[in-house]
Amino acid sequence: MAAPAGRLDLSRIRHELRTPINHILGYSEMLLEGEQLPPVFVADLRRIHIGGRQLQTLIGEYFDDEKFFQQRDLHRLYHELRTPVNQIIGYSELLQELAEEQGLQAAIADLQKIHEAAGNWLALMEAYLIESGSPSVEPAAADTAGAQGQSLALNTGLGFQVPEPRSAGGAFTDQGAILVVDDDETNRDMLARRLRRYGYTVSAASSGVQALRLARSQQFDLVLLDMIMPGLDGFQVLAKFKAEAALREIPVIMLSALDEENGIARCIEMGAEDYLAKPFNPVFLRARIGACLEKKRLRDKERATHEALQRTQKRLAEDLTKAAGYVRSLLPPPLTGPIETEWCFQPSEQLGGDAFGYHWIDDDHFAIYLLDVCGHGVGAALLSVSVLNTLRAQTLPGADFRQPENVLAALNRAFRTENQDFLYFTLWYGVYRPATRQLSFASGGHHPALLITSARAQGPVITPVGTNGPAVGCLEDATFSAAVQSITEDARLLLFSDGIFEIFKPGEAVGTWDEFLKELDRPEILALRPEERLRRAQDIRGATALEDDFSLVEVRFH
Repeated sequence: MAAPAGRLDLSRIRHELRTPINHILGYSEMLLEGEQLPPVFVADLRRIHIGGRQLQTLIGEYFDDEKFFQQRDLHRLYHELRTPVNQIIGYSELLQELAEEQGLQAAIADLQKIHEAAGNWLALMEAYLIESGSPSVEPAAADTAGAQGQSLALNTGLGFQVPEPRSAGGAFTDQGAILVVDDDETNRDMLARRLRRYGYTVSAASSGVQALRLARSQQFDLVLLDMIMPGLDGFQVLAKFKAEAALREIPVIMLSALDEENGIARCIEMGAEDYLAKPFNPVFLRARIGACLEKKRLRDKERATHEALQRTQKRLAEDLTKAAGYVRSLLPPPLTGPIETEWCFQPSEQLGGDAFGYHWIDDDHFAIYLLDVCGHGVGAALLSVSVLNTLRAQTLPGADFRQPENVLAALNRAFRTENQDFLYFTLWYGVYRPATRQLSFASGGHHPALLITSARAQGPVITPVGTNGPAVGCLEDATFSAAVQSITEDARLLLFSDGIFEIFKPGEAVGTWDEFLKELDRPEILALRPEERLRRAQDIRGATALEDDFSLVEVRFH
């Protein structure tokens, strides 16, 4: 930066920079000396006039023939010189808007000239102090917003419309809470006043420490954070915002008069939403803030929806757990004595479609049954519980629960698929008479149960026990038949759903009935208890969860 500075003609620069300042001072003085103005006009015009005097003093100090070439950081110098003119631009814009609202047309032309002179001053400063010589604020563009009384409505291309400014006597509803952080009191005041005119609720902080304290105690929708501050600078404050869980979701727009691309990139990488250079073009300011707040509203809505979904899922999971507990409570306890039972039940989901039971119909008739509803989940579980309760309570009109084929026919009439959301079920139902040691049974679309006896010297005999019959509820005129099997001493009856053998193996293979029967030829497999058989199925699947409900009831006849 030193080389370009050495080529500057300081005398000419001082002259050129003082010209727009003279314009600022002259027009502000004429306005102050002219017609009677509202107190707020007078106060802001005096601020403009004071800013002009400060610029005059700074030019004499910094562009001194001896001191100037000792400057090491021209960007910093540019920042310090730019602060007063930013204030002049800000207050002139506010006064133009206020003059429009209050019909002070005579003052508007002079305010526009003050605004234009400040823009010219910035362009000259950038041309002299920034190596590229390319001004970032063009005088013609700087006073386009509000200068001709035009609407500030702007389609930003970001999916929203910047709202119209408040008209005289009008009022905005609250559009969001904004925290302005700047160590310069005048900058804070100008920005806060402008944002309040746009309908925002505004709080201000003069330091990074105060900003953090306010953000931790109040709710804000957006933070406008100055990059250059004593103590904690903007980078450090932004880092602390993003490090705290309670603050990291608040969008932050960085503010600075330093046109440094590296600084901008660093802020964006750290999580800032956007960046605005001082002085602010009112249209861009409103557009950037509007876009930021719109994105936050969408994120808040998405977060609220997600949290509501999580709460709903939690309640649903709790309800399903209770329902699963209820289904399990309906299953009968194991029996001991002449008839001994043992079972294992694991639904593939929290609620499955399997159910089973056994009970004494009278002193000489013992009912055993297992049903499997198509599908899984709530609907299947509701149907299986309904059928199970019907069998337990023996509430089928006209049914003789000692006759298996009669029971299946009555269930087929009572649980038509068209009345059960087109769900159907398979059922194995048997009745054992200890006095005759006879087991009568019937099947409705269900695979056979397996009777295991030790009648032969060479080992156990496995006999499938089942009958042909359609699934229950599918055919209106379905017929069911029963069969009878003698039960020898120490015989075992295995009653189960198809989840026992239709096990998904690694890859796409699924176990079959024939493979299941063949595996039972191995004595160590045949001897497995129900819980042991579940663990074996899980080992075959390679996972704890199975694709189908696992229901197995073993009845031992002594």
